[in-house]
Amino acid sequence: MQSHSLADRVIRWVERIAGATLGLVTVLIVISSLGRYGFAKPVPDAFDLSRLILGVAIMWGFASLGYRGSHIKVDILAQAVPRGVLRVMNSIAWSVLLIFTALLVWKIFGRVVNAQAGGDATMDLRLPHWPFFAAIWAGLVAALFTTAWRLWLIAVRGRDLDDFESIDDLIREGEARE
Repeated sequence: MQSHSLADRVIRWVERIAGATLGLVTVLIVISSLGRYGFAKPVPDAFDLSRLILGVAIMWGFASLGYRGSHIKVDILAQAVPRGVLRVMNSIAWSVLLIFTALLVWKIFGRVVNAQAGGDATMDLRLPHWPFFAAIWAGLVAALFTTAWRLWLIAVRGRDLDDFESIDDLIREGEARE
């Protein structure tokens, strides 16, 4: 399944950002652990930075969830109901997720503004918190759009949650290009 729509390209970038930030957190924690236990020289602000970057990774991962959603299923019930009922159930579930995401966008934006105005910063390097909160907020804005897109695909187009590229499809697509 080869798809090159704008939405699919945006989703891939969302997933790359989530993956890169998660990788960055992992590298930071490993380097900090090696420095602290191996050389008695911890990385300054490693704890603050790792938790802030982890927040960024989680929210960009949440944006990926907004489109893929492959783990949000009640398979027993979904398999027992007709396709039309399943479509209504999925539409309601994704509408609730969209409302929840919109509320998070609103609340985190307030946190970004307060952190910027309050001058919150890390302990050692005095790095301001608000850029990290802004990146978290941007991930939530992406989640708002990806969730709305998936809701539209379910409600209007009648697509199911299984209608996304699996890793096997991506591997086959890569092999076909070689």
